[in-house]
Amino acid sequence: MRGRFLCRLLCGGTGQGLGVRALSRSQTLKNKTWYQMYLESQKRNVIFPGMLQPETLNYKELAEIIKTAVLFHNGKPGELTLLSVLPEVGQNLGFNQDLQVVRAPGKESSGLVLLSSCPQITKTFQNFFIHSRRTQKPTVTYWAVTAGVPTTPEGEIKAALKLGQVRGRDLVVPVKAPSRQTLKEGVKKTLTHFFVEDSASGCALVKLQPLTAFPSQLLVHMVLQLCPVLGDHVYSSRIVSVLGENFMLPVETSVPQTQVLNEELLQRLKITSEKVALLPLHLHLHQILLPQTSVAPTVLVAPLPPFFSQTLCNLGLRMPGKPRKN
Repeated sequence: MRGRFLCRLLCGGTGQGLGVRALSRSQTLKNKTWYQMYLESQKRNVIFPGMLQPETLNYKELAEIIKTAVLFHNGKPGELTLLSVLPEVGQNLGFNQDLQVVRAPGKESSGLVLLSSCPQITKTFQNFFIHSRRTQKPTVTYWAVTAGVPTTPEGEIKAALKLGQVRGRDLVVPVKAPSRQTLKEGVKKTLTHFFVEDSASGCALVKLQPLTAFPSQLLVHMVLQLCPVLGDHVYSSRIVSVLGENFMLPVETSVPQTQVLNEELLQRLKITSEKVALLPLHLHLHQILLPQTSVAPTVLVAPLPPFFSQTLCNLGLRMPGKPRKN
């Protein structure tokens, strides 16, 4: 079976923002690892190191960047792809079959992107994910930095969600009391496990394990906890702070806008209010579990992108097993 399985991108998904603001057209990309390139971006005093500027790259340069970001593949060396340019890159690299997305984070999230050019392997992986959801066994783990700290150190977030129109925009909205009829009309019961790994500066480092799959599920779930993900410029507007306490606004009255952060948090992040709109989404697909096969590892892990690590340092948050930085 000939296939490609995984690329690690600093911003996955099928939408805008591939990841890294740090790299320019003039860079020499050949023979550099992704981490070397991102460290160079930090030396250039970039606000959020590790964020791509797709407008400054062409297909060839983008393919070169992905070449340094592969965690595992069982194809020939150099057979590399990028999600947003799959047809072009696949054709240029001589794939006999179309590349398929097996698993990926949302368009603004960072982390693992699982790709395959082998229909048999794709079906095996997809069946594994479907079975795991039915048996409520988590197969993916995300890291998130939240503006606010959940009231309990761990728990479950259950919510019925649907795609709906809010002031002319297609957004995910919660449904308080779903009926059997609404469940047939696009409403889906969703579930996420969360674990607060650390908290400081009024923020938290949270591990998230979704047991269901729905667009923007994790972002909406954390808003329901009154702890929006840092860099969420869509759903965080549903929360308003009054005298330091967060409250939920009615969905129909809230319009997506740049996330509002207090002055203390801005100072810790070392940004001004004018730069908040550039704040990337701090939601990272860190780990994917795979079925046991002869062609791939059973666990795939992507390290945090530099901007995420920088935020942890600025806020005084630490990953499990690492000493706290003062």
